Amino acid sequence: MNHQDWEMLAALYSTENITKAAEQLFLSQPTLTSRMQKLEEHYGIKLIIRKRRGVTFTPEGEQLAQHAQNMLREQRKIEEKIHNMKNQVTGTLRVGVSNFFALNKMPKLLRLFKKEYPNVECQMVTGWSSEMHRLILNNEVHISFIKGDYPWKEKKELLYEEEVCIASPWDFKWEDLPRMPRIDYHTDEHMKSMVDEWWYHNYSQSPNITIQVNQVETCKEMIINGLGYAIIANLVVRPNSDLFIKPIYHPSGEPIIRKTWMYYHEDALQMNIVRAFIRFIQTLDVKSL
Repeated sequence: MNHQDWEMLAALYSTENITKAAEQLFLSQPTLTSRMQKLEEHYGIKLIIRKRRGVTFTPEGEQLAQHAQNMLREQRKIEEKIHNMKNQVTGTLRVGVSNFFALNKMPKLLRLFKKEYPNVECQMVTGWSSEMHRLILNNEVHISFIKGDYPWKEKKELLYEEEVCIASPWDFKWEDLPRMPRIDYHTDEHMKSMVDEWWYHNYSQSPNITIQVNQVETCKEMIINGLGYAIIANLVVRPNSDLFIKPIYHPSGEPIIRKTWMYYHEDALQMNIVRAFIRFIQTLDVKSL
C-alpha cells in the first residue's frame, strides 16, 4: 500500500460512507470505488461490505484500515520532526476547537498568529467539547480548545471563565421561569447536566421548552427575536444590550461558571510550531477578542 491507499482506507473507515470519504479526499465516487476494488484484488480479500446507507468493514478490512491509520500517524510524526529540525516555526498545526470558540475566537487568533508566523498552516477540527477531548487524548491534534472540565493529566491553560445566565428578551421574575417559553439547544453533557441540576434544585416542574435548535448561535437569534429565554453562557449573549441577563447560582451562593481551556501534551512542546502557538496564546487576553 502507498500513502494514497492509507488516506483512502482511513477516510472510509472514519466516515463509513463512500460519498463522504470521496468528498473528504477530493475524489470522485467512481475513482474511490475503483481504487478500493484494486486494493481488494491485490490482497485477494473482501475489505468492505456495501450497505444501503454506507459501508462496513470486514475483519480483514478493519485490520488494514487500522494499519493505514497508524501509518498516517507515523507519517505525520516524521514530517513534524523534520520541520522541527529546521529550527523554524513552519509546518502544520493540528487543532481541535469547540463550536463556540471556533466561530467567535479562532478566526481572530489564527489571523494574528499567521501575521507573526506566515509559514504555518493550520488543520482545524470543530465539534462538541467532548469530541475535542477525545481527539487530544488520542494525539490526533496538537492542541484542543475545550469548554468545561474534562479528565486531563497533561498540560492545560485556563483561557477564561464566563457565567452561565438566563438571557431573556423581556424582564422577568425568577418565579415566572417555569411558565415562560424556553429555547433549548444541543450542547455537551457537562453543560446540560449543570443546567438541569440548577433547574431541578430551584423548580419542581419541568421547563416550558417551546423551541429546540441545534446550535447556540441559532438559540441566541431566537432570543433576540423575542421567542423565549434560554440558559446560556454569558459570552454568547453579552454583546446584546437589549436582552435581560441574570446569572444563575449554586446553592452555596457562588455563580455557576463555565471555563474554557487549552489542552495539550507536554511532549508536544518539543515542536517549534506548537511551542510558538502556545506562547502566542499566553500573551493574549482571549476573552476580550
